[in-house]
Amino acid sequence: MADYLQPAPAKPAARRGYALAVVVAGALLVFCAVLPWAGLEVRSELIGGGLVNDIRGIDDTFGVYTLVAGLAALGCGVAGLLTRPRIAALAAVPGAAAVAVLVLFMTDGSGVRDRLSFDLGQVLSVGPVIKFGWFAAMGCAVAVVVLSVLALVRRR
Repeated sequence: MADYLQPAPAKPAARRGYALAVVVAGALLVFCAVLPWAGLEVRSELIGGGLVNDIRGIDDTFGVYTLVAGLAALGCGVAGLLTRPRIAALAAVPGAAAVAVLVLFMTDGSGVRDRLSFDLGQVLSVGPVIKFGWFAAMGCAVAVVVLSVLALVRRR
């Protein structure tokens, strides 16, 4: 009779930590699309200063694609948070697409590569620069991929 009175073992709660992390990384990727990604910097040691023309991510088509990929990753993360945490693993697809688009931004002709660059010593120096927004977007895109793969792996 004592065997019937023992309580049933409690079911483990669904782990939603990775799904929440995918949501945060996707939201940060969306935010990084509006940050400056590149620019054209003009410096002159003669006058002791310089000018920078910033290019935000959404000013380029690759930035818009990154924004859309971030929104898709955010949606996958929210779906995984509300239903099954493994659904957040679908965010690996838009995360990988965002990584590819960010690499294309740097290597394609519309990116930084074809901007003019010359140096006239200390008189005038003109060159392209990569801004912090591109690095932040790349970090968030890689984080989305890694966290969504971790959401797929079942931990006990």
